[in-house]
Amino acid sequence: MSVRATSTISVLLADDEQLARDELAFLLKDFSDFEVLTTASNGIEALQLIERHEPDVVFLDVDMPGLNGLGVIRRLQEKGIPLPFFVLATAHENYAVEAFRLEAMDYLLKPIDRDRLVETLERIRRVVYERQRAAEQEPPPEPADSGERRSKLVVKAGQRNLIIDVQDLIYATIDEGLITVVTTQCEGETFYRTIEELQSNLDPEIFWRVHRSYLVNVNRIREVIPWFKSSFQIRMDDKRGTEIPVSRVQTKRLRMLFRL
Repeated sequence: MSVRATSTISVLLADDEQLARDELAFLLKDFSDFEVLTTASNGIEALQLIERHEPDVVFLDVDMPGLNGLGVIRRLQEKGIPLPFFVLATAHENYAVEAFRLEAMDYLLKPIDRDRLVETLERIRRVVYERQRAAEQEPPPEPADSGERRSKLVVKAGQRNLIIDVQDLIYATIDEGLITVVTTQCEGETFYRTIEELQSNLDPEIFWRVHRSYLVNVNRIREVIPWFKSSFQIRMDDKRGTEIPVSRVQTKRLRMLFRL
């Protein structure tokens, strides 16, 4: 029995062969509930794009230069972050055991057979919509106790430890375990170990986790930018006008916040 689509499923394609990427993108055009966000031509690029775009599912080639598909999955697992679902698409059968050990959803052999792809997409629909429903029903996090909220924040900028008012914090981002904050006066590092720890010390009505890698000050959002069919980016009020992706889970709050 088919699962009826209620929203688009975002897809990232990673393959070092342009022809293979084009072929899979062409096949997916027949399925309107699947939206190809972007493509990667190697493992390192795939790693970066997965973290930035947060796709629902990633079709990964195994043999790619720099970092192969299995390595991409391992690297993301090591980060301990929510992962997309992975489908390995390869011309080799001998990686199947390792792929499933890494909890890949499916394993497709090239050239990809359309009927076999249909089976995979149906499986993806079931698990993705189940995850989306669970996320929508999850209660919002409890606000931090007002006594724990900070009014000041220490920012390490070069050799200086600057103390700023938290309302001057524009956004914070984490990369490879290092949290960088951008404020109205400076840019630097914090002594917090995680975004969650930083967020718990700030007012949840003002500081919003729009993406697993970004915490933003809602009063410092300059522009809401329609991105792909069902997603947005926000442009912040810093000197560079930094554009930050809004995760699909947070899109509902964005619409409510700005009456979109």
